[in-house]
Amino acid sequence: MGGVGEILVLRHGATEWSKSGQHTGVTDLPLLPEGEERARSLAPALARRTIVEVWTSPRQRARRTAELAGLTATGVDDDLVELDYGGYEGRTTAEISEGLGREWSVWRDPVVAGDTPGETLEQVGERVDRVLARARARLDDGDVALVAHGHVLRVLTARWLGLEPAAGALFALPAGAYGVLGHEHARPVLTGWGLG
Repeated sequence: MGGVGEILVLRHGATEWSKSGQHTGVTDLPLLPEGEERARSLAPALARRTIVEVWTSPRQRARRTAELAGLTATGVDDDLVELDYGGYEGRTTAEISEGLGREWSVWRDPVVAGDTPGETLEQVGERVDRVLARARARLDDGDVALVAHGHVLRVLTARWLGLEPAAGALFALPAGAYGVLGHEHARPVLTGWGLG
């Protein structure tokens, strides 16, 4: 553990739903023009890094962000898809809360089944633990870039730091921004956040 490389967690650029606050799990939306521009703006900073692997979510918004940021995907990883929101897909937190008659939070409350069964934070944690295990194996050679979605990357960051999946609540990551997961004295740490 504690290779020389770092893990770059890059959230896709803005889509219509990320802009409106609608939960976007399985819906495969394209980037907005502003999301494309934001992704392009990341290319100079990312080009200065020694990136040995680039893994993306299969969703077009993640794959396109990687491409525009100057990253060549070496793999598409189903474990990097966004949380499955089930019956809350396409709805905002305010809409969900209004329907429940109380404040709802993805970090505290379950989702309900809809067209898909939905997913727990613990299930997302299991997925990202697999991603982290694969990424750790490559860090001796350089950086690993993960291009995906807001909630899944926040859970991944929490797991990198040895925290429970719900601790992802602490790591807000704007669309089109990235964070850096590294080491200090062989301990996993957060070395940069909300960059770009």
